[in-house]
Amino acid sequence: MRLADPLRLTKIDDSNRDIHPRLTPDDQCFFLFEYTSGKRWDFSSTNGLISTLKRKPDQKGQYYKNQAIQRCGAYFRATMNPNWLQSGTLVPVPPSRATDHPDFDNRMERICRGIQPGLDIRPLVIQRHSTVAAHERGDAPRPSVEDLLEIYEINEDVSEPVPVSIAIVDDVLTAGTHYRAMQIKLNERFPGIPIFGIFIARRVFPEIEGDEWF
Repeated sequence: MRLADPLRLTKIDDSNRDIHPRLTPDDQCFFLFEYTSGKRWDFSSTNGLISTLKRKPDQKGQYYKNQAIQRCGAYFRATMNPNWLQSGTLVPVPPSRATDHPDFDNRMERICRGIQPGLDIRPLVIQRHSTVAAHERGDAPRPSVEDLLEIYEINEDVSEPVPVSIAIVDDVLTAGTHYRAMQIKLNERFPGIPIFGIFIARRVFPEIEGDEWF
């Protein structure tokens, strides 16, 4: 991916929060790029990047997926506060498939580990059983916050030491459902600990040309 402008994290605020309805003004969430919903992988470099990241383990092109994972780690290394990285805890959003599923894909944890060696990276939230990935549901309803809370649980095996600050890390910010469910679980277990979100991209919608609204 060629970057025309200096790479930076952009904050979700009042100017761009409306298409992420699960987020509130109190949430501290940041993203790098914009992924255009409903468009193919070749619509933009970001769409291509996200499409490559989401390739299943048994699909062709794992070499390119591994390269994309390395690039995303480098993007975060270039944009995240190095002082925070030395003290904070990176918590990847768990994959939709459990570890015993053939489609298990820990790409977010791999991206976090690619930022730099020696960081505190912990799968503090795990998913009890496999579900259909949100982007594979088609017209079927996507999971609600309540649905996710029923299958998310704290991984007590890695809960110590208590984090001083947590960054929830995911690939695409859509409605903010997974972020909200993660935040609720982590707040229950670690009350008072600052939590924010870091995303490779946020979902946007294509512009509607002319007056064609339907």
